[in-house]
Amino acid sequence: MQKIAIIGGGAIGITLANYLDTTKYDVTLFDDESGQATKASAGIISPWLSKRRNKRWYRLARDGAAFFQKLVSDMKISEKIYAKNGTILLRKNGLQDLANLAEQRKKDAPEIGEINLLSAKQTADKLPLLAPQESLYISGGARLDGLLYLNHMKKLAKQKQVHLVQEKVTINKKNNLWQIKTKAQQFLADYIILAAGPNCKTLLDPLGYQVDLRPQKGQLIVFKTQQGQSKQWPVTMLDNEADLIPANDGQMIIGATHEDEAQWDLQPTSAAFEKLTSNSKDFLQTPEKLLENSFTYRVGTRAYTSDFAPFFGSLPNDPTLFVASGLGSSGLTTGPYIGYLLAEYFNKGNWSTEDYQKTLDNYIQPRSF
Repeated sequence: MQKIAIIGGGAIGITLANYLDTTKYDVTLFDDESGQATKASAGIISPWLSKRRNKRWYRLARDGAAFFQKLVSDMKISEKIYAKNGTILLRKNGLQDLANLAEQRKKDAPEIGEINLLSAKQTADKLPLLAPQESLYISGGARLDGLLYLNHMKKLAKQKQVHLVQEKVTINKKNNLWQIKTKAQQFLADYIILAAGPNCKTLLDPLGYQVDLRPQKGQLIVFKTQQGQSKQWPVTMLDNEADLIPANDGQMIIGATHEDEAQWDLQPTSAAFEKLTSNSKDFLQTPEKLLENSFTYRVGTRAYTSDFAPFFGSLPNDPTLFVASGLGSSGLTTGPYIGYLLAEYFNKGNWSTEDYQKTLDNYIQPRSF
């Protein structure tokens, strides 16, 4: 039986591990979890109205959102983890144009669901924390709790006899086998899949590759409220760099920051609190009531490429080395689907991803000495 080593247990790695055929492969997943973006995230699964011009990225995100129907069924994911409660979009101008775009994109993405322009009162009725204001509502939007997703998928992976190793690793190749070393152990594998976010760059550097990746710090603010209906409310995409994500047990989440300079720093900051709360105050009915609640931070490190697009696949000069990274802030939408696509390649040999990305040599190059 061939051995596969997956380095990184975030949205890509843990989904890949669960979809791999463990009657064909002996699978080990390595992840020390420090700074993991998925664990810190509370993602909005609603990519259809993005203004990004990258058509490949949009197709990947669109199909990633559609994939959740299969994922939820296959992995028996509960509404506490993934909830399709719809998305409210707030804009000072251009709501009708946004609705027109939604109608156009619904032709290829029926998952968008119902599309409705809401009056100020209807908006507040959908999510009572919001100040009355006109909005666009799409019923197909959803939220995914990254930490709960990981915990659930880890349990399933163990049931599938996937070996989970919670340690940092170094990698090397010798005699056509991959060597994965922890502090106390060494493992061998026929294939290795790097899905370690920005750490992919660190892992590939000793192997002689230069990688177009940068780490970016992201912070979320999680308020504990008495809003018992929070788990049923839609997520809201505000008209600036902040989103409002109602979650389970009265949690109201505001996020997320995009901090290029902080990179690997995982310390929560008052500056992030001020930025996120000030960006959301104008959209809330009584912001002071939300801000008086106790709160915690979620902090993680994302991976970005210079063109803000993910990449995944095997390196041209080594078909046993696979890399998947660069998800940015759309990781919970695209990550699980990328994990599934990689598993399909190993299980069935299916691989047709040209519509989703540029070739890997746009992001990874052998270093010239």
